[in-house]
Amino acid sequence: MTRYTITHVTTYEYTEPVSLCQNVAHLSVRECDRQRSEPSILSISPDPAVIEERVDYFGNPVHYFTIQEPHRELTVRAEHRIAVGSVPDVAPGATPAWETIRDRLGTDRDPAWFDAYQFVFDSRFAAADPRYVEYAAPSFTPGRPILEAALHLVNRVHAGFVYDPRATTVSTPVAEVFEKRRGVCQDFAHLLLACFRSLGLSARYVSGYLSTLPPPGRPRLIGADATHAWVSLFCGDAGWVDLDPTNDQIPQERHILLAWGRDYDDVSPLKGVILGGGQHVIKVAVDVGVEDE
Repeated sequence: MTRYTITHVTTYEYTEPVSLCQNVAHLSVRECDRQRSEPSILSISPDPAVIEERVDYFGNPVHYFTIQEPHRELTVRAEHRIAVGSVPDVAPGATPAWETIRDRLGTDRDPAWFDAYQFVFDSRFAAADPRYVEYAAPSFTPGRPILEAALHLVNRVHAGFVYDPRATTVSTPVAEVFEKRRGVCQDFAHLLLACFRSLGLSARYVSGYLSTLPPPGRPRLIGADATHAWVSLFCGDAGWVDLDPTNDQIPQERHILLAWGRDYDDVSPLKGVILGGGQHVIKVAVDVGVEDE
């Protein structure tokens, strides 16, 4: 297993004092079959008057906190130590035909299938549309194995869309991303989700981190990493298979899972409501280091 130390710092700077804020943070690591973590450390400034840790509907650890003193700056720092293992190989051509998976969803009462069915439906940022059926059709030909078809679609998204951080914001609709053919990892994940759901398949949004590799001969830049997003597709008895359209690959040890849900809105790292504040600026710094370094 590869062991990582991760620091994720989010800072909000306000032009006017904030008298009260209530927040939800998905900043604790979710354990799964391929990763194990020590308890995440969450530091908040100013000190919260109330803080509570729970597990949300999707099984993700989440913190709720309230700050009741006036402040012009809010800083939330999360620290993680995580061990991530490799993903078992799944032969794409050996997975069932995608129509077989589609037709069993919603009718099979096996717990795994029944749980997966909830991710077939539309969500705020990833809703079905005939345009996405048409776009996915060259990949999802009749009788094609589901993972083989999905990887073909991932490759097409990677080749046909430009990574452009200036093209979108966190609230950009997937229809706009589809039209402009530009966006970031969050946008490409939402597009892939919309395509899968338009075909009647089950897929969920995954938030996490990606350990970046520096150019040959150069040191890794501290704080140069960022949060990342990808998709997990339900492939029937083959289970859930992660897919990263931004990098055209099945995630392995360098992908570190944080949380999953229907789309970004379910698992955004930090969100909330404030009283006051005027205008604000958000700064995010993420550092993903390998412990052997």
